[in-house]
Amino acid sequence: MLSDSICRVNTLAALKEVPISAHTLEQMLAFARLMFRLKRYPAYIQALSDKLPSTADAMHDEASILMGFDFHLTDHGPKLIEINNNAGGLHIGQNQWLPQPKIEAFSQPLETRLLHMFPPSWQTIAIMDEDIETQYMYPEMQHYADLLRSDGRVVFLVSPKDIEARSDGLYVQNKRLDGIYNRHTDFYLDSEALVHLRSALMQGQIALNPHPRSYALLGDKARMVDWWHHGLLEHCLSDDELALVRQVVPEIHLLSECDLEQIWKGRKQWVFKPTARHGGKGVLLGKSMSRKRFDALDLNTTVVQAYVPASQISDGDRAYKLDIRLYMHGESLIALAARLWRGQVTNFREQGSGWAALHIES
Repeated sequence: MLSDSICRVNTLAALKEVPISAHTLEQMLAFARLMFRLKRYPAYIQALSDKLPSTADAMHDEASILMGFDFHLTDHGPKLIEINNNAGGLHIGQNQWLPQPKIEAFSQPLETRLLHMFPPSWQTIAIMDEDIETQYMYPEMQHYADLLRSDGRVVFLVSPKDIEARSDGLYVQNKRLDGIYNRHTDFYLDSEALVHLRSALMQGQIALNPHPRSYALLGDKARMVDWWHHGLLEHCLSDDELALVRQVVPEIHLLSECDLEQIWKGRKQWVFKPTARHGGKGVLLGKSMSRKRFDALDLNTTVVQAYVPASQISDGDRAYKLDIRLYMHGESLIALAARLWRGQVTNFREQGSGWAALHIES
């Protein structure tokens, strides 16, 4: 029997619906769609050729399942927080998905949009994460499994150790897998536990999605640093496209490339993030950082990004911080969500915090 902590479902915010303008949605969606096109531009791929891992050579054309684009809303338009390679948060318990707004892009039910991300060739599927039954999002993964099974697919919920490598591919319970829905955060498949998946992927024996190439070209925080290197995007994008990226992506640099004393003196305008973590983990606000903590930062694995305060929204006498997530599959918008919280970084510990639906105002 799973423990209570494992059985938790995604927390719903007290404020059930968050209003945003149609214009704001259009800006966020234009950026997300540009990002999908960017990762297919030959000039962009060539510019990054010496930075990409070998696993990025696999699965060149596939759109990633539920690519998450997270934004803060400001007076100067939406600002990107991060790109999440395997975004969760749509399942709200009791066999329900987070309600979606009535917009043109959502002419089909959410369940249909979700199923369309999984190719018909994926008849036997593993949903995989590290120690999967201990994951906070395990109930959500179970819900995806139920959805896929309702479509006639065979689905296993597994940890890497449950997947067996054979000469012709990967197996679970003696069934050969067609595809793996990857919820693991070792996106490059570097760890010892994923060696067999890495080998099968590189030999073309398995389809894995989200896949290393998508993370390498978009999700890795080092890419946002590259976008602020003068000259790289100028050779890849039109003037209008470049302006959109620079408008939406807050200024960001690798700490090793900065004047440390200047960064320290102006630390209140920066936020410090580890390059290889996600979901707000390890994020430090410069305004609350001690000199000792600053000096201990790893220069080669820390990025400094212009601090963009979270959006604010009130529910009665309680104020919450707010961000907006777009769930994408290629250029297709799959779902929308708002996250409300109190405190320094995103968390749902405070009463009233959690996920909320969006209402799009014209």
